[in-house]
Amino acid sequence: MDWPISEVARMSGVTARTLRHYDETGLLPPVRTGAGGHRYYAEHQLLLLQQILVLRALGVGLPEIGRILAAQVDEVEALRGHHQRLLAERDRLDALAGTVSRTIAELEQSRKDGHPVTINRPENLFEGVQPSQYAENMSDFPELAEEVGRRAAAMSQADADAAHRERTAQMIRLAELMASGHAAGAEPVQTEIDAQYRALARMRAVSAEEYRAVGRSCVSNDAWRAAYEAIAPGLAAYQRDAIEAYAAARLN
Repeated sequence: MDWPISEVARMSGVTARTLRHYDETGLLPPVRTGAGGHRYYAEHQLLLLQQILVLRALGVGLPEIGRILAAQVDEVEALRGHHQRLLAERDRLDALAGTVSRTIAELEQSRKDGHPVTINRPENLFEGVQPSQYAENMSDFPELAEEVGRRAAAMSQADADAAHRERTAQMIRLAELMASGHAAGAEPVQTEIDAQYRALARMRAVSAEEYRAVGRSCVSNDAWRAAYEAIAPGLAAYQRDAIEAYAAARLN
């Protein structure tokens, strides 16, 4: 049985645009192309897609995934390797869950005491988050995601920790601006968003639509939404709206 690209996208949660990108780069060609250029996938392609998605979830870049698939390792052996990586990922997620839990406890205590939003050790907010995961926010834009992932993979742990601390500080500043009643398009908020955009643009030119997608991911990506909401309820949507205002005013 062959499945059309729309059905494969529905089953896997991968956008048709990403599947077309995988085809164009030779990573996952369809089993055949029908009338009008419609792509169709067989069971073998679905198994390959499963491997690609598992490896992407583990932070492996597309070039490396291509080399892994090209090696034609036995499917069972490949799955054993993926299983070991997933077990390691489970341990990392346990650490991340513990981080979020500690953050919630700190914030609840601050609110109970009537203190402003603070985090005692902001450098620990992203404990368990690997640099390569920044690329996941841009999964609808494979080229941008690949560049972000490549840069992140080259970061030292010290650089990654510094980036985590700065990102946490940015989120806290936004939370304070939101709590002060500033609209998402207000100048102090847009100054923070501009700094974020410039940091991303240093890696690669970023279009308005790509930056909007990053903003939307602050809400649609479960891990990142949880990180924002752990600081202040509504912060994920506030960041998204601030990016939307920035893109409309400065990038169009």
